[in-house]
Amino acid sequence: MAEEYQKEIEKRRTFAIISHPDAGKTTLTEKFLLYGGAINTAGSVKGKANSKYAVSDWMGIEKERGISVTSSVLQFNYDGYCINILDTPGHQDFSEDTYRTLMAADSAVMVIDASKGVEAQTIKLFKVCVMRHIPIFTFINKMDLEAKDSFELLDDIETVLGIRTCPINWPIGAGKRFKGVYDRETKQVSMFQAVSVGGSKSAAETAYDINDSRLQEEIGEELYQQLLDEVELLDGASDALDQELVDKGELSPVFFGSALTTFGIETFLEHFLKMTLSPLPRLSNEGLIDPITAPFSGFIFKIQANMNKAHHDRIAFMRICSGKFDANKDVCHVQSGRKMKLSQPQQIMAQDRKVIDEAYAGDVIGIFDPGIFSIGDTLCAPGKKFEYEGIPTFAPEHFCRLVSLDSMKRKQFIKGVTQLAQEGAIQIFKDYSLDLSEIIVGVVGVLQFDVLKYRLESEYNCEVRLEPLPYNYIRWVKDPATDLNKLKRVSDCKKVKDMKDNPLLLFANEWSIRIVLENNESLELEEFRKN
Repeated sequence: MAEEYQKEIEKRRTFAIISHPDAGKTTLTEKFLLYGGAINTAGSVKGKANSKYAVSDWMGIEKERGISVTSSVLQFNYDGYCINILDTPGHQDFSEDTYRTLMAADSAVMVIDASKGVEAQTIKLFKVCVMRHIPIFTFINKMDLEAKDSFELLDDIETVLGIRTCPINWPIGAGKRFKGVYDRETKQVSMFQAVSVGGSKSAAETAYDINDSRLQEEIGEELYQQLLDEVELLDGASDALDQELVDKGELSPVFFGSALTTFGIETFLEHFLKMTLSPLPRLSNEGLIDPITAPFSGFIFKIQANMNKAHHDRIAFMRICSGKFDANKDVCHVQSGRKMKLSQPQQIMAQDRKVIDEAYAGDVIGIFDPGIFSIGDTLCAPGKKFEYEGIPTFAPEHFCRLVSLDSMKRKQFIKGVTQLAQEGAIQIFKDYSLDLSEIIVGVVGVLQFDVLKYRLESEYNCEVRLEPLPYNYIRWVKDPATDLNKLKRVSDCKKVKDMKDNPLLLFANEWSIRIVLENNESLELEEFRKN
């Protein structure tokens, strides 16, 4: 059977796209989809001109604000490959969602705005990417607009993110003087010329050899000499392309182009597909699980409520890690020990879905969640009982008291908060005492509060008020049997429980943590709680 699956699995490529907001990530994603024939026209990200929205942005608040706040999954075929794109939120306040998505990806594409380089807000996101030790490819976008010096951009990536770079192509000029890119391997220059096609921008490409006299005429003596000097400097000083270092996530191949005009996208896609690997073995508590020889297995990395508001459904996103998934066969949900058939498995295209019968290692599919799945859960063929490595939870840094403004809607308010917490974007806590009415919400980034309020009001019809709390640190109490009411010097912190009744303390600052530990010798605190 493994031989039958091998061909399908080897053509899979599963990658995540990360970037700062407005760097052009969503535009790049849509151009990939255009090449794959998955869509016919790219949507306007802001949705102002013609009421179209980016394919990958489906939630109401995303369309209102023109930002991505949740990961989405897009699958298409191109040149014999089956490609799964995991589109991530661009804002640092959603870095936890990005991290979980990266757990499901085999490689990552990092999109950088040529005029800004690595932006402060995005460092956390990119470092999350480096932490995974997966291949990282860099696309420096918007070269047709004013840009930083290209060498400065490379230095920015190397010093800020701690990853070496290897330019695969090199830009000639920038902004109004942007003439094209030079391919270092073929020694060919693709010329850039913006053209207007049916109201959208595109680029006509003409190729010249670097020694062709017509190239010098086209770009002018000054830019031609600059290109020769920079190529000489690159060949002498930049890192050589070392596929082994790329595979380890220690060297990032760099490409230059313009997603809006589609310039450099096809070249990037072709190089990327050659340099990336098909799904690799994954680590479990029983060692590495081979994607081709092992029977079906996968793990849940994301849960999304209300993708279909009419049915208040919950979709769990599963990365298939090994073998073939067959919708007609039973699977084992390892955490509960239940044997089950997965209801209506779907291929996802943002909020559009297509029910499927089969999928292979490398694919990401959506499955209906009856309320039993959690992030990090393993699903596998009956008779197998291993678990994939868990997905860590980030400690929240901002806290609010969540108040329902209509006591008559208490039931749907609790349902809404609980369901949204199960997605993993927010964490909810309750007062340590018997006051069950108080719900405290913790998030990694404050923008999550806006999303929570918006979704409770639009998806659950519950008006709420968020009251900020003066805490920035959370610690789990290592021994869950500890009575928090007997602790000394805890007046400056708040005593709470998580939804599994584990005791926690919220602190305003690190000094408060130190005081509590000094005055309670046997107390042990933890920053993370493994589920």
